[in-house]
Amino acid sequence: MDTIMGTSPLNEAADVSADAPRWTVAAIEALFELPFNDLLFRAQQVHREHFNPNAVQLSTLLSIKTGGCSEDCGYCPQSARYHTGVENQDTLSVDEVVAAAKLAREKGATRFCMGAAWRGPKQRDLDKVVAMVKAVRGLGMETCATLGMLKPGQAAQLRDAGLDYYNHNIDTAADNYANIISTREYGDRIDTLEQVREAGLHVCCGGIVGMGETRRARATLIAQLANMDPYPESVPINNLVQVPGTPLHGTEALDPLEFVRTIACARITMPKAMVRLSAGRQEMGDAVQALCFLAGANSIFYGEKLLTTGNPDVDNDRALFERLGLQPMNPSAS
Repeated sequence: MDTIMGTSPLNEAADVSADAPRWTVAAIEALFELPFNDLLFRAQQVHREHFNPNAVQLSTLLSIKTGGCSEDCGYCPQSARYHTGVENQDTLSVDEVVAAAKLAREKGATRFCMGAAWRGPKQRDLDKVVAMVKAVRGLGMETCATLGMLKPGQAAQLRDAGLDYYNHNIDTAADNYANIISTREYGDRIDTLEQVREAGLHVCCGGIVGMGETRRARATLIAQLANMDPYPESVPINNLVQVPGTPLHGTEALDPLEFVRTIACARITMPKAMVRLSAGRQEMGDAVQALCFLAGANSIFYGEKLLTTGNPDVDNDRALFERLGLQPMNPSAS
């Protein structure tokens, strides 16, 4: 155990004074550099302190407004700037959203997430989402929305409608942000997250790896999330799904074991968060997913499609859960 608990940058996390972060980038880099077995052992220990190690929270994600986004995120097939084959579609009706939520509930999902390809919602857009949130909450499901950057007062409207979580990913390390997106700044993301917190909503915030970033950038991303006060209740870790027509198509794929390391570092640094194994599961295969669950992932998107990209189908997920002895998490535990 000396490798893990000795005098090293790992112990820098013990500094919780007002002027120091809970986790330094150096401390998280030291986690990344641990022998793989030691890292997963530590992550599993932390995981078992706070969660049933064999329970996974199931969320379903629905695109309520697809395509035509004005942003230039280098990973996103919904940007109007890229030719990816994603068609611009109108906002779904409340009835269409409720029908999708009922189907997700029947298949075992307990949280229903609604995503829209907007830079940020106009008031008329938000009015539609408010009606959707109220209707989905009426089904007894947890609700989450990802609508882009919010204006003052909009988070409170979503809260009053019954929204449980607001998703707004910081995507990547602050000093890598301009390499991925130019139409907004890292600080814009933080502004919306602060509004969400002030409104009393739970925060769902994570990032994307496999975009050509360095390990230090991955450690910095985890540090930025872990040092939020408080850190997000839900932390989706996405592995880049490369879509032809986007600027990041053709990027060298991330080593799958490095992705598992990222999950483990998220679990160790944010012990009480739901760490979601998010985009990219379809490309991982069962063995890598199993390692991610061992590393502390305890939430997935459940269903055949994310916003526009593929996801393992429900039958495959059920079969994998059976092979691993996993079970859906009770909503009250998430």
